[in-house]
Amino acid sequence: MPTSARRQDSSDSRAIPRHAEGKEISTLPRVFEDDINIAIMRRRLPDDIQAGVKTQLQAERALSFAWLGPAGDALRAELAQHLHAPDACGELIEDIVTLADAMAYLFDTDTVGLRLRRMDGAMCPRFHCDNLPVRLVTTYHGPGSEWLPEWAVNRHGLGAPTPEKPEIVTEPGAVQRLEVGDLALLKGSGWIGNEAHGLVHRSPDVPADQPRLLLTLDPA
Repeated sequence: MPTSARRQDSSDSRAIPRHAEGKEISTLPRVFEDDINIAIMRRRLPDDIQAGVKTQLQAERALSFAWLGPAGDALRAELAQHLHAPDACGELIEDIVTLADAMAYLFDTDTVGLRLRRMDGAMCPRFHCDNLPVRLVTTYHGPGSEWLPEWAVNRHGLGAPTPEKPEIVTEPGAVQRLEVGDLALLKGSGWIGNEAHGLVHRSPDVPADQPRLLLTLDPA
């Protein structure tokens, strides 16, 4: 998927947004565009979903749920079995199943990989690029994932840190953060033609009093 825009020098790189953002579901398929490496649908979580989220955060045992299989009734049944207080989080379960269905439809697959986790600390605190085609990320509670526009990235700094590597972030004020409820499709370096342009992102710092509930979905 290389384009002439990617071959432009850094002097006019700010003119290439490489991200799409909106409040409509039609924003998400824009990830298929060559020059887009993150598509964000802004949304606010309804109160009934937030109520289900609250039950997951209040439980003594931290939630960690993983699924690899078809979206739909089988996933719904597994969520009802593994989530805390399932009778109080029906709308949360339906939201997750709907997102899994949408992911399977959008990427024409029968199988999705899903992880839903409560986290009390940053999972991947260093800016990095995923070596996979694409991932859907949404934060139900707590700080959202942070990402960099292309013009603020020095890709020579990516990978394991060493003394000779430069800083990854060329402009600290350029760091962007997803909000609670936002749906984001992150294009990685495993996307054919996007090997050198995968989205650079990281997990945010998680305050001690604000655990994070994170959902990730991969087409499998």
